[in-house]
Amino acid sequence: MKRALNFNAGPAALPEAVLAKAEKEMMNYQGSGMGVMELSHRSKEFEEINERTKNLLRNLLTIPDEHEILFLQGGASLQFSMVPMNLLEEGSTASYVLTGTWSEKALKEAQKVGNAMIAASSKNANYRFIPSTSEIDIPAESSYLHITTNNTIYGTQWHSIPERLSVPLVADMSSDILSRPLNLSSYGLIYAGAQKNLGPSGVTVVIIHRDLLKRSKPGLPSMLNYQVHADSNSLYNTPPTLSIYLLMLVLQWAEELGGVKQLELLSKQKSALLYDAIDRSEGFYTGHAEKGSRSRMNVTFTLENDSLASSFLHEAEEYGFIGLAGHRSVGGCRASIYNAVPLENVEKLADFMNRFRSRN
Repeated sequence: MKRALNFNAGPAALPEAVLAKAEKEMMNYQGSGMGVMELSHRSKEFEEINERTKNLLRNLLTIPDEHEILFLQGGASLQFSMVPMNLLEEGSTASYVLTGTWSEKALKEAQKVGNAMIAASSKNANYRFIPSTSEIDIPAESSYLHITTNNTIYGTQWHSIPERLSVPLVADMSSDILSRPLNLSSYGLIYAGAQKNLGPSGVTVVIIHRDLLKRSKPGLPSMLNYQVHADSNSLYNTPPTLSIYLLMLVLQWAEELGGVKQLELLSKQKSALLYDAIDRSEGFYTGHAEKGSRSRMNVTFTLENDSLASSFLHEAEEYGFIGLAGHRSVGGCRASIYNAVPLENVEKLADFMNRFRSRN
């Protein structure tokens, strides 16, 4: 079977080696006579999967013991509500840096829970850049500062994370987690939907400092309480067993590849190929993001007019490229080059971009 050249923004490409192993074990996981999706989440086999997945993630990201790892459901969108429900203290404020659509949505949900305000924003510039740390205004009574580390729609990314803050830093890392090393001491809480860099849709990873678990109020609904999930080892209710299993396989693949440093190197190589094609095009392609804020995960660009962009996307599809249409907020094109997108596929795309420019 010929595989698609998949540049979808999410759900996104998975490593072929992961899909092949999952296919091999689909009917019979480790001699159990059952597929993973048939296993009881209370069984020895699944408990081993759960623990193995946490240990792999802890080792790959060098997560210290004082941070708890949770596997939840509801995607990053549910975290927009869970974060303020658990962390926003009475009489306090939540501070949000707006860098795109998802941070806007996060702020909107926080405002339904309590007081939440904008600490910095690049909305007036159509989210072409990431605000500098010096622009961020955090009130003294803030419970936390929230950022979205990578912005899939606008193609921007934080390359310098705010550090030594007076409040915990909360980060939505749904689209760039596992693509570069992290200094976990800078973060109070990280959350990430898996369907871009970690695995399939269905499971959400939360990494939270144990001190912040104390803020979870006993009166919260149990399913929305971080402390409840931590106390039950993410097994309070039936978890997304198949998604966690596939997350485990992706983490194993990342480990065998060389870990996060190798993934960071590959992300730099892949994004450099596409940005080079844009920058050398003499204006034929125009990048949406300012150079200092460019994402290594989502490369966004426009062409001279809608007709030319339509021709580009049509020809690209004929060559087997999938998912290159830009979001309506920006228009044009977007290439999502997450960890599982092979370097050779990005080389093919850069070559296509150069050839299309030459013909037009």
